[in-house]
Amino acid sequence: MKPHWLAIGMMVTNILTPVGMGMNSATEQKVSRREGGTGYLNKEVRHELVMLPYYTLFDWLQFEVKPDDSVVLMGQVTRPTLKSDAEGVVKKIEGVTAVVNQIEVLPLSPNDDRIRRAVYRALFSSNSPLFRYGLGAVPSIHIIVKNGNVTLKGVADNQGDSNIANIKANGVSGVFSVKNELTIASSKR
Repeated sequence: MKPHWLAIGMMVTNILTPVGMGMNSATEQKVSRREGGTGYLNKEVRHELVMLPYYTLFDWLQFEVKPDDSVVLMGQVTRPTLKSDAEGVVKKIEGVTAVVNQIEVLPLSPNDDRIRRAVYRALFSSNSPLFRYGLGAVPSIHIIVKNGNVTLKGVADNQGDSNIANIKANGVSGVFSVKNELTIASSKR
């Protein structure tokens, strides 16, 4: 019975609304985006970056939406194509006026690749207390390696897990330094 009333209500509304006065769904979406401001763009840019097919835990992407709806992309990636892919998907988002791509492509280095794998095994092995952080398509802890220097980025549940990640990364052979930039989930809220 409800579908009939809904259909009748929609027909009456369409009959009573003068041509050009009603808003279609595309117009309503544009209005809601304008009212949402940068919140809409933040959500869309984040979604598009996380959905990139070659974005892994060895890459770090971040962005800033400016008041003029331009987007500044930052971070470090292991593949040059990921830098251009990130710029390409953000440019296609409706409402983005410009994209400034400041993403750094990490140097190609067999030693850095070895360190990435070793730090990954140290942090996320099955007997590690950090094992749960390595699960998922894009884990919450990212390992950035540049010229033997490791930076841990992302989110840890508590300070203890952050400290364990720092200690385990420092214990990997060949690592020159470890910079722990993990934020704590409880302090992020």
